Amino acid sequence: GFEALAADLYWLRTVQYFGGQRLFSRNKRFELLRPLIEITVALDPRLEIAYRYGAVFLSESPPVGAGRPREGVTVLEEGTKALPGSWRLRQDLGFFHFLYLRDAETASRILMEAAEIPGAAFWLRSLAADILGKSGDRESARRMWRQMHEQAEEGILKANAAVQLQILDALDQADRLTAAAAAFERHAGHRAGSLAELRASVLARGPVVDPAGVPFQYDVVTGRVSVSRASPLWRPGWGPPEGGR
Repeated sequence: GFEALAADLYWLRTVQYFGGQRLFSRNKRFELLRPLIEITVALDPRLEIAYRYGAVFLSESPPVGAGRPREGVTVLEEGTKALPGSWRLRQDLGFFHFLYLRDAETASRILMEAAEIPGAAFWLRSLAADILGKSGDRESARRMWRQMHEQAEEGILKANAAVQLQILDALDQADRLTAAAAAFERHAGHRAGSLAELRASVLARGPVVDPAGVPFQYDVVTGRVSVSRASPLWRPGWGPPEGGR
């Protein structure tokens, strides 16, 4: 009917607004994002894509998204009420509690609820059990993003999941390089002066650049290696301020 057509038009406007803010806005505040999503699902409460994509748009950290994960979770909660038979919406709600809100207990409970919905993926129960007591665990996060990547069609959701998997790989490699820096200090009696010196020592295994091809940041004072702010894989809250070598 008319409402469904209007919802499609508003959803198109939402996607255009989101893309425009990411590419052209200086402050990237995404002020109209939530209202546009709300109008869309009010017109067509069964438009599942609006809940799933809208939650990602709201939750991702700036400048990629709005950096408002609690609003993203609220959108998914509204979706599970409007579409109680969608196990993927409830799955996403559990994933977002774990990935964005760091709430493993709530995430596990919601994933168990998703597992009860007819047609749900068989692995939801085991994942729900695994993440209890593993808040912030990268391997659990990797499983979630991998599932989202496999389920998504080509487009924003799939691309975002691929980037998130690269981020996890970058964090793992940064940890390995930090461990190599500690080994260098034990053997040499002093910290490596740069990543190049660390790499030349053969103690560092693997590349000294992240999956995006950007060199890692090395803090010669602490010996810590982290994802550089210059990298598209950097996210707020990770690592020391820029200035390491």
